[in-house]
Amino acid sequence: MSEPDPRERGVPWNTRTVRAVLASTALAPLGVPLIAPGIAPIRDEFAISNARASLLISAYFVVGIVLSPFIGLLIDRIGRRRMLAAGLTTFGAFGTAMAFAPSFDVVLALRVLQGTGAATIFISTVTIITDTFEDAQRNTVLGVNVAVLSAAAAIFPVIGGLLVELAWNAPFLAYAAAFPVAAFVLIGVDEPVRSAPDRGLEYVRSAIDVVVEPVVLSLFGATILTEFLAFGVVFTTVPIVLARSISPVWIGVTLFGAETVATLVAAGSGRLARGLANLHIIALGFACYALGFFGIWAAPAPLFVAMALLVVGAGLGLLLPTVDAAIGARIDSAHRAGAFSVRNSATFFGRAAGPITFVGLAETDLVGFDPLLLAAGIVALAAAVLAWRAAE
Repeated sequence: MSEPDPRERGVPWNTRTVRAVLASTALAPLGVPLIAPGIAPIRDEFAISNARASLLISAYFVVGIVLSPFIGLLIDRIGRRRMLAAGLTTFGAFGTAMAFAPSFDVVLALRVLQGTGAATIFISTVTIITDTFEDAQRNTVLGVNVAVLSAAAAIFPVIGGLLVELAWNAPFLAYAAAFPVAAFVLIGVDEPVRSAPDRGLEYVRSAIDVVVEPVVLSLFGATILTEFLAFGVVFTTVPIVLARSISPVWIGVTLFGAETVATLVAAGSGRLARGLANLHIIALGFACYALGFFGIWAAPAPLFVAMALLVVGAGLGLLLPTVDAAIGARIDSAHRAGAFSVRNSATFFGRAAGPITFVGLAETDLVGFDPLLLAAGIVALAAAVLAWRAAE
């Protein structure tokens, strides 16, 4: 079976590389969306508090923030294929082991170890894509990769809810799906051609020189802002505001609509890359954010909030793959995994900081959710203007 030709524009679906990467990406949402419906049953099983049970989520992200740069170094040194297989094996082994844990402390320790595997999967898959493909085709494949991630994230909560009805630990057994994917990666995927990395401290020095370039730093900033606003507004503020007038089921439907639009737009984002620079597309993504946030702020009824969220979903679908494509285009292959490891830390930081910031400010006497929505729109509009000017 032939491997991808980077000169093509579409997605080479019949290649082992694409199939292995997309299969690995599809497993990544097993980390949080699958487990989220089971937080309460796990709390009850071990007789712990809500705050302690929530550590099952936060511990998973914290390890990614801290260890991602080290993982990126290993991926650049050892190789993409072997590290992706190792990440999948770690993800599956420690995840499955949680089903047999005798105490919550053991579950939490295994969860932290599993988080290292998840970070390795996120970094390796994006690095393989950017190593293998070029120009508009890189954007196209990255867009499909994000679409697969979004689609799986929308489906896995339903699967997790069904499994936890059987037993509190049933969702953890689903992590065993990572083992055959790891075997396929190790046996069927060729290591991408890349520059030989420097050794030891020389690698660290050269990697730092690469990632501190102003354009690269601005892309890391775009990553933080994308996730900070998405998790602060879409996944935290909007559900709280909508809970005043509609049921949780309809809130879920509203968010599902935004995720669906994000999936579709991400899958088609490569077409835009044929005529626009990455920074132009990033500007359009933040413009969609701004328009959507202003719409939510001004919405007179939940239906209008849902419509505005569709625009935000379009922005998310543009931003996620395009920022990665822009980073991949700026970084040489010898340091690409290191750069994406910093991006991964930025992603997890934005996701962790967004909800805390928005809820914390909203609970003060001086600031409520409505001013925060307006401020989010202004910040997104400013980011759109800056990105467009940078492209020009």
